[in-house]
Amino acid sequence: VSWSSKKQKSTAISTTEAEYIALSGCCAQVLWMRSQLSDYGFKFNQIPLYCDNQSAIALCCNSVQHSRSKHIDIRHHFIKEQVERRIVELYFVETKYQLADIFTKALPRERFETL
Repeated sequence: VSWSSKKQKSTAISTTEAEYIALSGCCAQVLWMRSQLSDYGFKFNQIPLYCDNQSAIALCCNSVQHSRSKHIDIRHHFIKEQVERRIVELYFVETKYQLADIFTKALPRERFETL
């Protein structure tokens, strides 16, 4: 299990961009873990990643560069390449079921206990 919470180094203009950057970082971490586990003989198919922002998922899955996303630093397009190569697969999950949010924001007690 791996987790991190940190301030992004670049300023995001939208929540879509912020989620896209976070997905790219998450993907890099997951692929590192995959390579470590592969050394121990574990085999993997596509790796599922869950995101609660449909626009960020669409941006990852669309190979066309749009004017609204052309300003995003090229290093963050790592996630798009991994999706195109079918190494990772993105799934939408509603925010209320997003486990990654558990320590990133203050949650009501009931929601915290549900997650």
